[in-house]
Amino acid sequence: MEFDFDGIDDEDSPYAEVRASVSNIDDPEMPCLTLRMWVVGFVLLAIVASANMFFNFRQPAPAIAPNVIVLAAYPFGKFLAYSLPITTYRLPKWLGGKEFSLNPGPWNIKEHACVYMMANVAAGAPYAINAVVVAELDYHQGPLGYWFATLLSLSTQLTGFALAGLCRRVLVQPASMIWPADLVTCTVLNTLHAEEDESRGGITRYRFFVYVITASFFWFFLPGYLFTGLSVFSWICWIVPNNIPVNQLFGTANGMGLFPVTFDWSQISWISNPIMSPWWAGAQIFTGFVILYGIILPCLYYTNTWHLAHFPMYSNSPYDRFGNVYDVNRVLNPDRSLNTTAYEEYSPLYLPGAYAITYLVAFTLSSAVLVHTVLYWGPALVNAVKNVKIEKDDIHAKLMRSYPEVPNWWYALLFVIMAALTAVTNEVWHTGLPLWGMALSVFIPVVYMLPSGFIYATAGQPIAVNLIAQVVPGALLPGKPIANMIFKGYTIQVLNETAAFLQDLKLGHYIKVPPRTSFIVQLTSTMFATFIQVGIKEWMFAVVPDICEPLQSSSLTCPRRTVYFAASAIWGVIGPSRQFGKSSIYYPEVFATIIGVFLPIPLWYWQRKRPNSWNIYISMPVVLNSVQFTPPATGINYSSWILVCFIFQYWIRRRNFQWWSKFNYVSSAAVDIGTLLCILFLFFAIQLPRSGTIQLKWWGNTVWQKTADGKNLPLRTTPPEGF
Repeated sequence: MEFDFDGIDDEDSPYAEVRASVSNIDDPEMPCLTLRMWVVGFVLLAIVASANMFFNFRQPAPAIAPNVIVLAAYPFGKFLAYSLPITTYRLPKWLGGKEFSLNPGPWNIKEHACVYMMANVAAGAPYAINAVVVAELDYHQGPLGYWFATLLSLSTQLTGFALAGLCRRVLVQPASMIWPADLVTCTVLNTLHAEEDESRGGITRYRFFVYVITASFFWFFLPGYLFTGLSVFSWICWIVPNNIPVNQLFGTANGMGLFPVTFDWSQISWISNPIMSPWWAGAQIFTGFVILYGIILPCLYYTNTWHLAHFPMYSNSPYDRFGNVYDVNRVLNPDRSLNTTAYEEYSPLYLPGAYAITYLVAFTLSSAVLVHTVLYWGPALVNAVKNVKIEKDDIHAKLMRSYPEVPNWWYALLFVIMAALTAVTNEVWHTGLPLWGMALSVFIPVVYMLPSGFIYATAGQPIAVNLIAQVVPGALLPGKPIANMIFKGYTIQVLNETAAFLQDLKLGHYIKVPPRTSFIVQLTSTMFATFIQVGIKEWMFAVVPDICEPLQSSSLTCPRRTVYFAASAIWGVIGPSRQFGKSSIYYPEVFATIIGVFLPIPLWYWQRKRPNSWNIYISMPVVLNSVQFTPPATGINYSSWILVCFIFQYWIRRRNFQWWSKFNYVSSAAVDIGTLLCILFLFFAIQLPRSGTIQLKWWGNTVWQKTADGKNLPLRTTPPEGF
């Protein structure tokens, strides 16, 4: 991120990224809440929200991203603008006497942005719905019913919406809060709606956009189906398939990915889109990965610290002392409480190498990000409380003054209503989560919404609180897995939804959507999608035979339910006291929380005493936050990601800034959209029919599976009696 007022007048943003992506003009008369916007938005939202809920219970399954809805909404909106009558109607005097039209001119960018907002905050499957499924199937709570799932989902999502609105003055309105993901969306919207830009010379943005989407779509057939070895391009491992250390170092399926080449965009963009990510943030994320997973992890692994060498280096699962994936059911009583005798006879729970590092740094980050926020953003927060302007308004903030702001009491009232709804939901359905537990589950995202928001708005990387959401209820509510799941669902989804709603509010700020319009669109779309998605869930569980069973005929095996249940049993039944208590080998990790308190202080002092051109960009939370994607991310997802980030955000930007400013964010969106469209095509055309038996079997699709990397083998063989 570069901040430079030199040569930039008050009619544009001081940030090159924003100038390259966001229009600095506005038409206050442009309509937003039109009938055709609601038709396009609700129709597409109903389809995509239903599909994503269905896919939530299937393995494998794609997720339909909001970028696809942006593309689908464009021809739909243009068709309605062409076909609807342009007649102007007048309401009766007793209804206000206002005039309106079903077709108030061309399909415009603000209507299009509103449709994207609807999809971005509401199209994904609610995270808390997995807690309902686990409670019903694994903890035998009986069918909790439509209204419990609906109220739980609504309260978690709209609490996040209320919090987002209350902190928009700090995280949305300042120019320095650029929100990199919004720059990509703005570029797409401006590309679709702007006039031809031939005057700038060369190919237009729109034509380039179409070309890259088309090329990305057809390219993905190679690594996605015809030659999957191009995705897992571990050619060194193909030469020595049985050499475990070599496979762990150079492997791309489950290794460190020291050879940073893959031809699969979905691998490159696994942790985020590297063309979008600022170079200063990308360099720090990769530096954190190298330190944590390139140096510390191998040192611990190859010295067999914590018995790590008996497990795969990268794995999504915890293990037992026999080197097998931990079987939670062996330590549970029929009522799903902990069988202490069985637990002691069977095994403690062991973490594989990547997970051990992830938890270690999660403890550090939980305190470091709070201290960092106080040190770096404390003055801005004090000014916000005093109602003092945080920083100089850019052109976008000036243009937004044309529209009435949403009163804070709207968001505050919504927060109070959702808090009451949360209490009623938990008390009526007897989840076991006490009132103080409910308050604490919301208090944690309240504490972390500003620290997470600052990092997300500047670096494009959200802060994860999964560890806190599991350890805190596990310690305070031992032996209550359902209460733990509800606590975790509230904490994680409220924080995630806060970020999503803030991102939409910033998009509205960039596109100049009136704030009250954004409020109405976000609120109605969230409620609309929730009622539909919970209905889809209830319908599926009522009519689909053997749903969530391992051999379900349509592959509706509920993979997220399995993960959610395992986590609830580990943290809610076994508990953090056994996992990180004084008797545990992982007890030293707890002290990382204390280290995190002091870690940002020397860096902050150095930057204040000796500021220069590069050290002011160093951010300790960004460095530490690199662990949030691992696992399931592996080394190749970082090494290939930083290579592409370097090419676009450093090399091209400095060598050909004109090309970068015109095409960088177009490229970012186009490659994502083209790849996702091909993934959806392959899923519906090949994976879905015949239960995925339509396969292309040849050497290029199997060679990587026969290596130690593909098999994810550990360094040491565990004897039958265990270690």
